[in-house]
Amino acid sequence: MRRRSISTATALAVLFSSAALSVVAAGPASAVTATFGSPAGIVVDGTRQRVFVGDDSNGRIVAVDYSGNRVDSVSGIDGIFDLALSDDGTTLYAAARVSHEIVAVDADTLDVVARYPVAASIGPLFVEFTGGKAWFSYEGQADGDGNLGSIDPSADPAGPDAVALGQLPGGAGTGITPHLDTDPSAPGLLAVAGSDFYDSAKNVLAVVDVSGATPQVTARQTGDHPLGGVDDIDLVPGASQVLIDGASRHSYADGTFTAAGAYPAARGADIAPNGLIAQVNGDQVSVYRPNGTKAVRTYTGDTSTIAWAPDSSRIFALVWSANGYTVKSLLDPSRSVPTLTVNAPASATRAKKLTVSGKISASVPIPAGARLAVTRTDLESTGGKALPAATVKADGTYSFSDTPPAGGTVTYKVGYAGDAEHTAATASDKVTVSRAKPSLTLNKNGNVYDYGTDVAFTAHLGTTYKNRSVEIWANPFGGDKPNKLVKTGKVNSSGDIGAWVDMTRDTEITAVFKGDARYAPRTVKVTAFARVKVSTAVSKHYKTAKIGSTSYYWFHKNTDPVLTTTMSYYPGRMQRFDLQVYYQGSWYSSDSEYFALATNGRSAVRLGAPGQSGIRARMRSTYVNNGSGDTVNSTTYGAWKYLYFSN
Repeated sequence: MRRRSISTATALAVLFSSAALSVVAAGPASAVTATFGSPAGIVVDGTRQRVFVGDDSNGRIVAVDYSGNRVDSVSGIDGIFDLALSDDGTTLYAAARVSHEIVAVDADTLDVVARYPVAASIGPLFVEFTGGKAWFSYEGQADGDGNLGSIDPSADPAGPDAVALGQLPGGAGTGITPHLDTDPSAPGLLAVAGSDFYDSAKNVLAVVDVSGATPQVTARQTGDHPLGGVDDIDLVPGASQVLIDGASRHSYADGTFTAAGAYPAARGADIAPNGLIAQVNGDQVSVYRPNGTKAVRTYTGDTSTIAWAPDSSRIFALVWSANGYTVKSLLDPSRSVPTLTVNAPASATRAKKLTVSGKISASVPIPAGARLAVTRTDLESTGGKALPAATVKADGTYSFSDTPPAGGTVTYKVGYAGDAEHTAATASDKVTVSRAKPSLTLNKNGNVYDYGTDVAFTAHLGTTYKNRSVEIWANPFGGDKPNKLVKTGKVNSSGDIGAWVDMTRDTEITAVFKGDARYAPRTVKVTAFARVKVSTAVSKHYKTAKIGSTSYYWFHKNTDPVLTTTMSYYPGRMQRFDLQVYYQGSWYSSDSEYFALATNGRSAVRLGAPGQSGIRARMRSTYVNNGSGDTVNSTTYGAWKYLYFSN
């Protein structure tokens, strides 16, 4: 209980906080993507649909599926440098430069089936399989020159006939360990390229027939030749050519090497069985048709090594990421990716013609007369409506006209289905199409109601196209109660819809029309106000009696009246205690004072005894918007309570 004599109320502030906990549901187990710290060789097995990758950092071979997910692995290969798969696909050969051996691995189980020691100062490094043997390059222990060796799988791995060295025909070896390549279209042929920056006489470019008992020279060139510091060599399928460093082609049809054309410069390349050239250059892989100079398709990614699938359907690239290299499948390499644009006006008038234009282009030109599918999506055709196809002109441009029947956001989507030389392409653009502004009103703005009054608010909707529904929302003042949908439905034949709201607080009422194909959305708001419920009980009086026409509570002059106010509760709310004294025919106010409400909405104040008789006083409890600690109700004055002090 509070005494009236306390002039300043104590302010209390309570801070509430909450912690939200989020629960992450465990999903199904997913496949593990294989990563490689230092890739060393890549081979694609089309029969098993596996990609074998050498991982030099961990001394292992890892098998992944066509999505790059780990399938199996084998460790214990020290210094792995390159891989090759036997012609029958049963055996995988790894060149191990540190342990100086060729390691044969079962392609099904990845079990090591044989190890072939190689007496080399460097290597073996590069390994290929053709003519029934595994061929490898190395540098000899005695002379330090690069040379060629072979593994005979039919021989006893521990016997003297399993490993043959010094197999490069034509005399002395190369300056450094030569690069090797084979191709299924030319069984028994082996391309060899070695160079020496210090001694051009040791530069060797050769194509060797290894199908017989002894390797035979098909073409050979020594001394100065276009190799320079060769990093890659490939046999070109279906032609008597080699591709050096993924760029320059050289013919060897007459036993000598002659320049036969070039692609843009690159770090390396791989050639598909169908003749497509995949180049690696920086963070791009570009695909060229045979003898072409403009890329059919380009992929982006920091790539170290690539390899074609045996059916030419895709390229496998070792792509760098933050966690290491991963195998990425590059799909549709033979088809150019078109660039398609759509340009529609930013805004338009409903039921008026508009024009949409655009262009389609590709590294392989789109043929004139190609047809582009056109779809319009709007409020009446949310699933899309097909329009007449647009025709591509010789310069790749196109245009079409349309008259949008619906307003709002209208989307025009244009699509090319693709063909044997191009992938599919789609593009779209949006138009804001005008809609009429509907009439929407809401009554009782600014009205003030007693606490708890049920009030009917009515919204009126004017002419619209199809939508006749309106929502009515009530948002009570104060942050503890949400905006609430109190009514939704179609208006009646007069265009009206009503909703009842229990007015316990000042409330913002909102009517919402969401629009239709011809009329825009519309929202209107009104604010109605609610007083608080307030009453005051008087105690410690000894009787009630009238003075004139007014009923008074009678107290002895030495009795303290207790005045208990009950008011609609809100956190932090206070009642204002107003006191007046009657003197010579008039009421005079003393200073008003605020007293806090308990959580039950009550506030008891002891007025204090005057100590003399004949005094008349009156008091009331008042809620003051903003002054009483909150702003969720309208200012409300309680009834006066009249007090008389007798002897």
